Formats: sequence, C-alpha cells, structure tokens
Amino acid sequence: MRRYNSFMDASRSDVLILGGGVIGLACAYYLLKSGATVRVLEQGTPGCGSSHGNCGTITPSHAAPLAMPGMVGVALRSMLRADAPLYLNPRFDGARLRWLLGFAGHCNWRDFEQAAQARSTILQHSRQLLARLVREERIDCEFGEEGELYVYRTARALDNDERHHARLLDRLGVEVQRLRGEEVQAREPALKPGVAGGLFHPGDARLRPDRYAAELAHRVTALGGAIEAGARIDHLGTEGGRIDHVRTTRGVFRGEQVVMALGAWSPLLGRQLGLRLPMQPGKGYSLTYTRPALAPRHALVLREAAVCVTTWESGFRLGSTMEFSGYAEGLNRTRLDALRRGAAQGLHVPEGPELLEEWWGWRPMSMDEVPIIGPSTRWSNLLLATAHGMLGVSMSAATGELVAALARGHVPAIDPRPYAPARFRL
Repeated sequence: MRRYNSFMDASRSDVLILGGGVIGLACAYYLLKSGATVRVLEQGTPGCGSSHGNCGTITPSHAAPLAMPGMVGVALRSMLRADAPLYLNPRFDGARLRWLLGFAGHCNWRDFEQAAQARSTILQHSRQLLARLVREERIDCEFGEEGELYVYRTARALDNDERHHARLLDRLGVEVQRLRGEEVQAREPALKPGVAGGLFHPGDARLRPDRYAAELAHRVTALGGAIEAGARIDHLGTEGGRIDHVRTTRGVFRGEQVVMALGAWSPLLGRQLGLRLPMQPGKGYSLTYTRPALAPRHALVLREAAVCVTTWESGFRLGSTMEFSGYAEGLNRTRLDALRRGAAQGLHVPEGPELLEEWWGWRPMSMDEVPIIGPSTRWSNLLLATAHGMLGVSMSAATGELVAALARGHVPAIDPRPYAPARFRL
C-alpha cells in the first residue's frame, strides 16, 4: 500500500484541495505543474468515491444532457418502475424537489443546445489532454482508443437517437458513424443477433478508473504534493470573506486558495459557507467481473437497456442506471438485476467467470448538467470544481487545467464562462 504524506499540525499550502477523486487529483496535478504547492484532503483513500467503480469511458460523444423536452415526464413515470434506467424514488425530499423543479426549467431546446455546447467544449479538450497525460506521464490505467459503439435493437430507438444525439454531434463537430445492423454485428461478434443498427463514436476512449485515480495520486506525491487520506472535513473556518482554515479528523489545514472538488458531497459542505449548490446525487451502479472468453472489442452502450459495457485486459464491467434517492446509501438489488438482464439481452456472454465487485456511487448532478468550475462570487479564495455528473473521468484533465489557470492567473485554454459558479450566484 502506498503511503501518503500526513502532517497533524496547521500546515499551509498555496492551494488546499477538498476531495481526492479524479477531479481533485487532476486539479492537484496541473496546479503542481504550474509551480504551486498543493495539499489534498480526502475523507477515504484517493479515488474511493465515484472515481472508483464507473465504466471508465472517455466520451466526447456524451455532449447531450439529459435535460430535454419530455424528460420530466419520463422521470415521473419512472417512480412506478424500480428497475427503470432513470429512477426517481417516490419519497418526499425537499432538496430533491427543488432540484427537480430547476432541472425541469432547463428541459427546453434552447438550454439543451447551450448545455450541449458547453459540455462538448470541455469534453473534447479533455479527451486530447487525457491522451497526452497518459502518454507523457506513462500512466498505467489500461487506456484504449478503440471508440465506443451504441447498439440498437429497435429502429424506433435508433431513429430517436439519430434525431437528438447524432445530429447534435454533427453540429458540434464530433464524428459519429451510422452503421447498419449487419455492420454492427460484423464489428462486434460479442453481440447477440437481432441488431437494428448502431452509432459508432471513433473519438471516444476508455480506461480503468480506479487505476487512473491511483496513478494520478502517485504523480501528485511524486511532484511534491501532499495527500491527507482519512481526513474527513469537520468545519470550515472563515474570516473576512475568505476561508481561513479547514478542520479535519487529521488536523487543521490552511491554503491561500481552496478548491472544492467534493463531487456529490459538495452541497453538504457548501451549507457551512452559506452556498446552496443546485446539485443532487445521482446514484449509479456497476458489476465488475473477470474477463469473459467472448469479450466486446469496444466499449458498448446497449441503448434500450441503458447498460454500459467496458472491457479491459484485467476485467469486464457492466454499469449505468440513474437513481435519484437523495443520499440513501447501499446497493439496490433491483438495479443490479436490471444491469444483468440488460446485458443478457444483448451479449452472448453477459457476465465474466468471477464476480469481483458489486458497487454503487453518487454522481454529482447539477440542475443544468454543466459542471460548476471557477471562482466563488461569495468567498474570495474559494474555487469550485464539481457537478460533473456522469462525466467526471471524461472531464477530469480539462477541469484540472482550467482550475490551475484560474488559480494562477493564467489565460485558460477554454472559455471559463459557461462553467462559472456565478450563474448560480455561488
């Protein structure tokens, strides 16, 4: 087990990063490369949250947000089906209701196009940066650039995604290839017969996210950064419109600047600062197996079942689903069974020889589905880097680079305005 630096005194750094998932670690990496001193506070171990068990796809193809006309109706109907790909738990929750109303306000074509453009810009830039990062730092995370294949078993689902997904990518300059059913079957022998067609995204990639997080943590410490594992944050001390110190279970720490990169936990800590972050945890699930004999050649999305499939040399993962149940912890067997059924409908060999892990994690979902990145309007030394939804791994490198540029007063490589906390008066 790697040892991470630990100091029990009131240690000070140029930048104090709250959260050691892929977003916090990427911010640390790029800040260290810019010459800053950096300390990361993580309540568990680096990458132990949503960075651990997601499907690890790097997806410029995922520019389209969920928020579009008709989606609220889909969400409300899902309350009747506990195994629906998008599930809204029917219990009353005031914070979730406020988020849902805000989300509904963005379910129009104007906001859809704006969110898609903002997401596409950071996704495409991050895809390029991530490939360079893996290559230059020799990050061992089973990175592959085989592309991602959306698979359809009905013409209706294919036609719907052609209108709202493929044409959007055309407008955004993201390559998408339309394939007939027989072309999909020839390209991917792991699929069962009966495919109506497919959309192939050659610019997408994949990696093993737990290894990516571990390798990022290693690079951070190698560059002189400190990672405080097991440092649960108890209190944020403020003075004169700035964050003066952060008290944790491992001591008190200070930074000239503070980066909040806590993912789905951001709204909980934000309350201490009087910030009402417009976010909800979207619970996702995955099943990880040893690699099956007939494994898919590409990362797959089985569209009707809403199941993502990723294959690595070291394993095989089924993932996805979106459950809005607040901060309810634990595995939901109904959701895991839905993953298994969806995979069995589409794949000759839907499970590997040995089940290695059943996993759940909270995705940080903003009501407009655009990440919140940049300086706070309320606290002079606070920057936010959160609300990446299902795209934290995909957006990690560009987020880290953007935060480093904003913190150090450099000109960012991408326009920071679409992601600014100011849009929510944060």
